[in-house]
Amino acid sequence: MQGLEDLEARLPPPGAETRPASEPRYRETARLKGDAAAGGGLVPGDDGQLRPHYWGHRERLRQRFLAGGHAAMPEYELLEMLLFNAIPRVDTKPLAKRLLAAFGDLNGVIAAPEARLLEVEGATDKVYYQLRLAEAFAHRMARAKVLQRHVLSSWDALMDYCKTVMAHRDTEQFRALYLDRKNNLIADEAQGEGTVDHVPVYPREIVKRALALNASALILVHNHPSGDPSPSNEDIVMTDRIADACRAVGITIHDHVVIGKEQDASFRQLGYLA
Repeated sequence: MQGLEDLEARLPPPGAETRPASEPRYRETARLKGDAAAGGGLVPGDDGQLRPHYWGHRERLRQRFLAGGHAAMPEYELLEMLLFNAIPRVDTKPLAKRLLAAFGDLNGVIAAPEARLLEVEGATDKVYYQLRLAEAFAHRMARAKVLQRHVLSSWDALMDYCKTVMAHRDTEQFRALYLDRKNNLIADEAQGEGTVDHVPVYPREIVKRALALNASALILVHNHPSGDPSPSNEDIVMTDRIADACRAVGITIHDHVVIGKEQDASFRQLGYLA
């Protein structure tokens, strides 16, 4: 009786579907039909081999990108491609669309802080790493367009760089751009990190660093995470203090620019710098 009980325990429950061993490739057939239990979504390639259904989609995206560049593709497809390395075996389109819905646009996704990014369904540490890598490339490329170049004649490129680095940050950052006697950019350094509406700045440290670099002029830049670039009273007072400290040692401040989400504000154009 014990042997019969063991046999019954190994049998499928009543009504369960069974497949005869003589029926060939039934799991492959189920996969082609998209049966998740059978590892669904596999389709035959040109060579007859079964592959995940999204492989053909990935190759089509690559070919479209190579043929037409980024202008031929919507943001979610560019983001899909960026996620290929981080997620090699899953369709990345749903995650790309969720990320864009959460952060607004491609810039917002790439600059998203880790904690918020990982709250999005499907986002992983590998996804975060891939996005940080893309952000680093964007920053380096933008910086290369302005470093060691005449800043005042390359103002648009300089603003593009500042927006790339700062516009989508969720906390305030203050940067000092140090210029030589020919107004070439010789250094760009973050002077402080702050909260959503404040960043500590020390005029003495800025002047000390300018003297160490033998800089003759400065451009000050900070961001407003709120998106509104309008200078606050605190911004104006801080700028006056830095200007006074620089003036004492013969260093010129060309401008102080506040970077918002979509726009920027110039202290000189607004009349806050003489």
